[in-house]
Amino acid sequence: MAAAEPAKRRPSSGRDTARRRSTGDSNASSRSGGTARAIRSAMEQLSSLLGRTPESVSAIKPTDDGWEADVEVLELERVPDTTSVMATYRVTLDKEGDLVAYERKRRYTRGQIDRR
Repeated sequence: MAAAEPAKRRPSSGRDTARRRSTGDSNASSRSGGTARAIRSAMEQLSSLLGRTPESVSAIKPTDDGWEADVEVLELERVPDTTSVMATYRVTLDKEGDLVAYERKRRYTRGQIDRR
C-alpha cells in the first residue's frame, strides 16, 4: 500500500503581506526592511547636504515620528589613514524617510578608540 502524499502548500499571495503591513501588523522582515530603507535614506540625504559620502551608520532607532540615525562621515582625509578626521552626525528622518534635521555630534581621528 502506498503512503499518502503530504498536503501541498498553497503559495501565499502578496496580498496577505501587503495587508499585514498596511494594518500595522509588522513582522521581523518588514521591520528590517524599514530599517534598511531608513539607513539608505539617511546616508543618501546627508551625502547630498554635506557633499561627502558617509562611510557607515553606527546606530539607528525608530522614534514616534520616524527614525534617528548616527552616521559616520570622513571629513578630512589624511596620510596615514588612521589620522583622518571623522565625524558622527545625528540624522532625524520623518516616517516617510525624509531628513528633517541633522547635527554633528562628535569629531575624532579614525584611529581613536572610545574609552568607556
